[in-house]
Amino acid sequence: MRIIAFVGMPASGKSEASAIARSLGIPVVNMGDVVREEAAKRGLAPTDGNIGGTGTMLRKKEGMDAIAQRCVPRIRKLDSRIVVIDGIRNIDEISHFKEQFGSDFMLVAIHTPPGLRLKRVQNRGRSDDMESMGELEQRDEREKGWGLDKAIEMADITIENTSSLEDFQSKIKKLFRMS
Repeated sequence: MRIIAFVGMPASGKSEASAIARSLGIPVVNMGDVVREEAAKRGLAPTDGNIGGTGTMLRKKEGMDAIAQRCVPRIRKLDSRIVVIDGIRNIDEISHFKEQFGSDFMLVAIHTPPGLRLKRVQNRGRSDDMESMGELEQRDEREKGWGLDKAIEMADITIENTSSLEDFQSKIKKLFRMS
């Protein structure tokens, strides 16, 4: 089983890459969904602060790879040649996935500049979205605090998401064809 994991700053295009995977019949394990499910179990509203706080709490309590640990059983249950992981946040998660899947694990960074990320996030309408550059910068800093910037540096390849949606979709489809 080939594991393709997407890493990138908030609103860089990870969810769009995962949507492309789904459209091709490739299953996706979304790490953020694991955190959102935990927040919901705790009766928390699905806001950026509650979801981010839940992610921080899980990592403090269970280790920086807590979310990855919860994803591995979900991945192993899937019967697919390729599985996508959406939402790597730190190097401990990468290490955990590499320990579990070895050379079948590939990390793909998606890079999008902050201004373009804000413009796109304002159009997507998720309950945990940021509404201003200040909020985006706060979220970036929180996720860098988890080690996101270091995780991005570990990527096997980087895909630039600075052009049209069609161009990005083409790059992602090419990635899946090569895998």
